[in-house]
Amino acid sequence: MRFRLAALSALALSFALPAAAPAQAAVDGQSPQPAIETGNYPYQLFLPRGYSADQKADWPLLIFLHGSGERGDDVAKVKVHGPPKIADRSPDFPFVTVSPLLGADQDWDVAKLERLLDHIVRTHRIDRTRIYLTGLSRGGHASWRWAAADPRRFAAVAPVAGRGDPAGACALKDTPVWAFHGDRDDVVVPEGSFAMARAIRACGGRASRLTIYPDLGHNAWDPAYDDPALYYWLLSHRLPTMTKDKK
Repeated sequence: MRFRLAALSALALSFALPAAAPAQAAVDGQSPQPAIETGNYPYQLFLPRGYSADQKADWPLLIFLHGSGERGDDVAKVKVHGPPKIADRSPDFPFVTVSPLLGADQDWDVAKLERLLDHIVRTHRIDRTRIYLTGLSRGGHASWRWAAADPRRFAAVAPVAGRGDPAGACALKDTPVWAFHGDRDDVVVPEGSFAMARAIRACGGRASRLTIYPDLGHNAWDPAYDDPALYYWLLSHRLPTMTKDKK
């Protein structure tokens, strides 16, 4: 993917908005961060090359939620798959990327994730019209759940090997969604993605898509996250430009 990162970076900044407030001091690259409050999640924070030098541009933000296998107290483990893995080896990965760590035997708490997201948006130069959400397996379940709970927050969502609740699918009818699953997944059966795709379309949604990998088990994340098409697709979506406050 490295040979395409320059083009992705150009696309990421092509719609950059002026920064709303001076940014805090930052160092480009990926680094572990403590929880923003007691009981919240420690996380990996990635700032793309050029973030600290350019004090005027706002950047797209990608939130990544890992799966069950990475739970625990070692925040470095969130980098074994997906966007933080790519960011670790590719300093031009064109998203500010936040990858929280879930504690052992825990499940993702949307309220805690919302507070973490609010903190990142307040303290970094983030384009609020281009906030994206993705996750794998348990993190894929949570991506469906969080997006349905707050659909106006995300410009696009990409659950991988995750299972959603079709009862809440209508909340996503206007949200671009690209789901990924292996057709031989016996951990989270692909019907979990099929059911969401059907339910979104039944509500009139036309912005959802589904990729099923043939002869593949649970690990749909390697082909999904290694494909530059996913990142081009994410960057092609944004929320409507926010209107200025009336004087």
